[in-house]
Amino acid sequence: MGNIMNLVIVESPAKAKTIEKYLGSDYKVIASVGHIIDLPPNELGVDIENNFEPKYIVIEGKEKVISSLKSNAKKADTVYLAPDPDREGEAIAWHIASQIDKNKPVKRVLFNEITKKGILEGINHPGDINLNRVNAQQSRRILDRLVGYMVSPLLWKPLRYGLSAGRVQSVALRLICEREEEIEKFIPVESWSISADFNIESKATKEKGVLKAKLDKIKGKKAELKSEKEAESIFNDLPKDFIVTSVEEKAVKQNPAEPFITSRMQQEAIRKLGFTAKKAMAVAQSLYEGVELAEGPVGLITYMRTDSTRISPEAENQAKEYIENTFGKDYVTKNKKSAKKSNNVQDAHEAIRPTSVLRTPNDIKKYLTNDQYRLYKLIWERFVASRMAEAVFNQTVVRLTGLDYEFKASAKTLAFAGFTKLYLESKEEDVKNEEDDETTISFKISENTPALRDKTEKKQHFTQSPPRYTEATLVKTLEQQGIGRPSTYAAIISTIVERQYTELQEKKFHPTELGRIVNKILIENFPKIFEVKFTASMEKDLDLIEDGSENWHNVLSNFYKNFDKELNAASTGKISANLETNKKCPICKSELVIKMGKNGAFLACSAYPECKFTSNFKRNEKGEIELVEDKAFEGTGIKCEKCGAELVFKKTRFGEVIACPEYPECKNIKNFLRTPDGKFKILEAGQVLDEKCPECSKPLTLKSGKNGMFAACSGYPACKFTANIEMKDDGTIGIKPNTPNESGEVCEKCGKPMVIKRSFRGAFLACSGYPECKNAKPIKKK
Repeated sequence: MGNIMNLVIVESPAKAKTIEKYLGSDYKVIASVGHIIDLPPNELGVDIENNFEPKYIVIEGKEKVISSLKSNAKKADTVYLAPDPDREGEAIAWHIASQIDKNKPVKRVLFNEITKKGILEGINHPGDINLNRVNAQQSRRILDRLVGYMVSPLLWKPLRYGLSAGRVQSVALRLICEREEEIEKFIPVESWSISADFNIESKATKEKGVLKAKLDKIKGKKAELKSEKEAESIFNDLPKDFIVTSVEEKAVKQNPAEPFITSRMQQEAIRKLGFTAKKAMAVAQSLYEGVELAEGPVGLITYMRTDSTRISPEAENQAKEYIENTFGKDYVTKNKKSAKKSNNVQDAHEAIRPTSVLRTPNDIKKYLTNDQYRLYKLIWERFVASRMAEAVFNQTVVRLTGLDYEFKASAKTLAFAGFTKLYLESKEEDVKNEEDDETTISFKISENTPALRDKTEKKQHFTQSPPRYTEATLVKTLEQQGIGRPSTYAAIISTIVERQYTELQEKKFHPTELGRIVNKILIENFPKIFEVKFTASMEKDLDLIEDGSENWHNVLSNFYKNFDKELNAASTGKISANLETNKKCPICKSELVIKMGKNGAFLACSAYPECKFTSNFKRNEKGEIELVEDKAFEGTGIKCEKCGAELVFKKTRFGEVIACPEYPECKNIKNFLRTPDGKFKILEAGQVLDEKCPECSKPLTLKSGKNGMFAACSGYPACKFTANIEMKDDGTIGIKPNTPNESGEVCEKCGKPMVIKRSFRGAFLACSGYPECKNAKPIKKK
């Protein structure tokens, strides 16, 4: 092959395909498939004594990628580095530059949208690699490595090998644990309300109607009824005859929400679409990189990692023209003002918006997956609505007075739809909707009109505990507290779930007992490093490094001074992994504590070894601990065919099994799955499943591995398909779909996600593009 005039290097093969279409034959576009070098996986990789210099190595499996980058760069006249336009992308560009020919002209280009306009604008305005941005990203990587590599071993001895502590993830865990403590300590406060129906006849029209109103004031002061006795007294003292003392009518305007920034997009995708933050980012990435339309591959949205609501004048004008043509001139915003820039907003990119408003969701639906369509529709509607006129409501407030008592009724009706014709923002999960004070007023009411009190009721209320975090509210809190950055929220959340420090129940985060203990150890031994404000201040320091106003060596040095003190103290002291409870031992009356064993958490007497009492336990909705009968040896009703004893349920580190109670004399063990009706089915090796192999259509059979039962193709070794199993809703045993690798790793050969598969030899990573791409490799041990 001859010389290449221009070589463009991006991160993603999908993006490469889209970009090459617009640049033409003078350009060759190839992909690095993410990072090519990183800190070593099995050592610290940071020279603390030498100004925190990192030691980078080639990532395993990336040797061929680097070889391709070098050979192509050698043939090119100019090399353009075009990874994503953020800190991480800048670091990747820097790493690529370090691996290719140093004598070649190397330029950095930024593509904020993968469209013809965005590509040509980026390629025609090349610059140099922003070393301040590189140093900011490098500092984050080093900070995370110092904390993770040096703190994690302190969890191993009291708990178990392999647990890890992350600098930012541990603060997110702390927020969840502290919220759980608030819920557990919460004491409800009682209050009462009184409402009544009033029969009113309009003076002007003689029209009669009923108005529902709520007691608002007593003797001119806010009505606050704290007990049933007080409410009963007021209830019995209310007069029958009231008069309408005031009717206030006014127009209320509601402004549309700003176009999406990363965190808001994640929150809305979680609430409206049922996505996770991680899924929202993955789908958005595919929309940004390009989708094959009739006209060819096109990037449908602007870059999705942004904290700015800024919009380009061209996009603004296109949106307004579309709104006027579609809805009418009245629906175009008259005086749209940009949101005030916050101190911690970097404003490096525009808000997330469609690259062209003219590509409506319905017009391109047939080219998109269902998830792509739903997210694109959300982004498109949010952006267009942000450029529409405000909604106008007519609000009416009626006050009725009788002796010392004043009742209030309010109603709101839509006068002009404005932006609500297209888009309504979802409600916050943490907003309490205890009472809806809005009522309906269906007839004209005038002041000084008599009102006769009719049906009256009193109602008891209790204040509610703070709500548990959902993914959306956790993202919102991380953003408000300055923890992490928009591009990191999805990784933070998936990490604390993957590590089994938290679990989602009904879409709300609950800390596991392991998570509580890890949080306790970290806070007790590292009160500064895992403090919320300190972590937020570190984010600001990283921003200062990117601005060029702070030296990255100094930032790391200042951090390490605090960190080293806490690390030395924790390393030399005794770390307690016991959680205190308010329960007493039923045998010796000493305090019970929660401990972690190989099979999970359990209660134990703090007077051990003098008292050896232990028990299983559970937490109720308030988080209170309740002792439960040990179910480890619950009978199954099945007779052991080897010794005649009744088989029982037992818990092992691999999960629950059915086993003989006479172990170790009798080692009869059976695997099983719970059925939807609470019963169980025993699994036997060789059992044929109802499902067929998705690769060759031969029957699937059950196989026994070191980690339990799994499904395998009966056509082995010609077909090596395997999968995890699960109990289906209809009570049959089926296969679980392969789950994406939580590290977000992609195939270095074709760019598709790597998935976890199981074989006779254990779990491994395989390309989801199989059988077209047969790339497979072992899972790295952390």
